Amino acid sequence: MKFSCEKALLLSAISTASRAVAPKSSIPALEGILLEAGDNLRLTGYNLETGIRTALDAEITEHGALVLSSRLFGDIVRKLPDDVVVFSSENYTVNIKCGMSEFNILATDPAEFPSLPEVESDSDCFSISRDKLGAMIRQTIFAVSTNESRPVHTGSLFEIEENALTMVAVDGYRLALRKEEILEKKGEAFSFVVPGAALTEVEKICGDSEEYAQITKGQRHILFNMGDTILISRRLEGEFLAYRNAIPKNNTIHVEGETRALLSSMDRVSLIISDKLKSPLRCKFGDGVLDITTKTAIGDASDQCPIAGNGNNLEIGFNNKYLMDALKAAPADKVRLEMTTGVAPCVIFPAEGEENFIYMVLPVRLKAGE
Repeated sequence: MKFSCEKALLLSAISTASRAVAPKSSIPALEGILLEAGDNLRLTGYNLETGIRTALDAEITEHGALVLSSRLFGDIVRKLPDDVVVFSSENYTVNIKCGMSEFNILATDPAEFPSLPEVESDSDCFSISRDKLGAMIRQTIFAVSTNESRPVHTGSLFEIEENALTMVAVDGYRLALRKEEILEKKGEAFSFVVPGAALTEVEKICGDSEEYAQITKGQRHILFNMGDTILISRRLEGEFLAYRNAIPKNNTIHVEGETRALLSSMDRVSLIISDKLKSPLRCKFGDGVLDITTKTAIGDASDQCPIAGNGNNLEIGFNNKYLMDALKAAPADKVRLEMTTGVAPCVIFPAEGEENFIYMVLPVRLKAGE
């Protein structure tokens, strides 16, 4: 196996593939990256849950395949000078040269590296721009559950109907929903659940590119095809929350506010809240003004934020992080908050334009004196 390529290109490919490398595994090869030199150079990382394969252009003079330690290979290439890297191997001894630097390290037999799962080519699939997909993941991933007692909720639901994708995440305390148009679809309406850990990597790979990603639903796996890089993840099985029934429809109180102003007020009041000193935000929705207060062992804080509408002096408590996460993720300058009582959920919609997101946060019961 022999090839040469620019250090920056090789380092970028190693960084991408290594995101799916197992830090510790009973199969030593899975702690490495599979390199395959053929028509192009391909690097693969796989942890039996998620696999990432990325391709790059290189000048290949001898075909071959081998497995190298992800950590060591990454460290070596990262510290090489900015020049062309010349890579050659014989009997699993690898020689890496760049400028005046030279390394000789041992590789592993590629036969020990498990194959990535196959996703059927005739499966349901759809395409969406990468920047849009990345934004949808970023604006919902915070609500993915970390509680393994309901494994299906440790991922996000993808629902594909007609020409739209709806992405939903829930964790028992909050719900995040984003909806966007898709480019093309093969198959009828379909849905699947992707683990949150895999989606975090998809979001990084998407970047801000306006090129399209194709997502294919297999029987047991999901394939994300993003140009030179593919990511394959297992699907999560189980019954996802019937989210449409969970979102209250006939809310009696509607107020609107500037997203940044609401966030700033909550952020200031939250300065005296910490992991050790927990206390809910007490929100009182008046006529044209929102009063936010909290009290902990070290003191109390209050702030006011202008709003449009009358909240009929409704008092409702929130976990500050949950409410602020929703507002930080909301892709709108103005939001509409809908509520009914102090123990019913608060639902957040865009105040203007298309209803392309919904966030729901469950309240915290307020105690007297809090």
